[in-house]
Amino acid sequence: MKKVYALLMFILVASLLSVAVVSAQDTTELAVAWWGSQNRADRTIEVINQYMAAHPDVNITYEFANFTDYWTLMNTKAAGQQLPCVMQQDYAYLAEWSTRDLIIPLDPYYESGAIDTTNIDQVLLDGGKVGDSYYGISLGTNSQSIIIDVDAFEQAGIEIPADDWTWTDFENIALELHEKLGIWAIHLGLPGTPSAGIEDVQFWKAYNLGYGLPVNSADGKSLGYEDDTPTIEYFSMINRLQDAGALASGEEAAEYAALPLEGSAIVIGATAMQYQWSNQVVAVYAGAGEERNLKLVPLPRPEDGQSSNYLKPSQFFSITTQCEHPDVAADFINFVTNDLTANETLFAERGVPISSAVREHLEPMLDAAGAETFDFISRIADDVSPLPPPDPPNWSNFTTNGYGPLVAAPLVYQQITPEEAAVVLREQANAILGQ
Repeated sequence: MKKVYALLMFILVASLLSVAVVSAQDTTELAVAWWGSQNRADRTIEVINQYMAAHPDVNITYEFANFTDYWTLMNTKAAGQQLPCVMQQDYAYLAEWSTRDLIIPLDPYYESGAIDTTNIDQVLLDGGKVGDSYYGISLGTNSQSIIIDVDAFEQAGIEIPADDWTWTDFENIALELHEKLGIWAIHLGLPGTPSAGIEDVQFWKAYNLGYGLPVNSADGKSLGYEDDTPTIEYFSMINRLQDAGALASGEEAAEYAALPLEGSAIVIGATAMQYQWSNQVVAVYAGAGEERNLKLVPLPRPEDGQSSNYLKPSQFFSITTQCEHPDVAADFINFVTNDLTANETLFAERGVPISSAVREHLEPMLDAAGAETFDFISRIADDVSPLPPPDPPNWSNFTTNGYGPLVAAPLVYQQITPEEAAVVLREQANAILGQ
């Protein structure tokens, strides 16, 4: 009897193990990685769970980190042949990763409809193109903006700027705001420390873009323009605004450099304007509270110049060459891109959705920040400059070790003139980018 019982138990255990092996073999493992806030993580994890509920044969693991740690992690995984199937990718690195043969072209999935692009404008797809192939699909559209404190403008008796306002308008408005309200007109994160000044770099790039001047050469080995006049004009404007107290000094800027968006200068009422990428506006609105009256306007432009704005993919999803199940990865990306319920959860946290069907579905549900962001992107879409090429590989080295400590910091502390700053900028850019 004992022998029979033992035999039955053996058969039962063997059967269970067999089922487990078959089940494990039938389950597709997929890894997904991204950078961003906890809010982004919560939304993305919920969408991952929604996808797994609809696809019980797929098990998705995931990891996320802040922007800096994310790229350290991904480069380490690339070296160890352990990249996730789906990775969040950045416009600045898309060309580099495709050149390193770490991400695959998405063209076959676009052509087959596995990733449905029916409701996506071509210009939004083209942001993910390197050479003749698509290596990333945008997770949202954004652009640079100036957040306006409408109540502060009304208190000062100043009209809200038109969408085609100029840099001359900007300077005059900034001076008048400071004179009437006694606060800064704008906080640019000017570099009181070598690591600060990111907003200032973007402002300088935008100033040149309005003149149609590319900041980088086609090969990324040097500056892309020969005329330093716009750069000198920009630096001179910065000095004039600082001298008048309308712009934070180097010391004051350093105090605000590390503050989160929810506690930034416009949130606490220290400025009446703030530079911000449009997909970051949600955090500013959340910090300011529902009683605050904020509005987005485009960046100023030169007199008779072109727009200083462009539409940029906020981030991409790409499929890595180390992925064992690229077809499943493509299906997950299609779900994130086009599923209406999934996008109710994501709710444009990564930028305005690229699918027109998704945008139309979400519009009635938008809060104040979302409605303002959608409206802003819609207003400027037909009047923007072409998307500049991605920053070259040594760009972050230049901004960290060249522009910040050797150009902008001495300028804002008035240790060098705008003319001298333009010379140093050119020397540093050509030396570092040319490495």
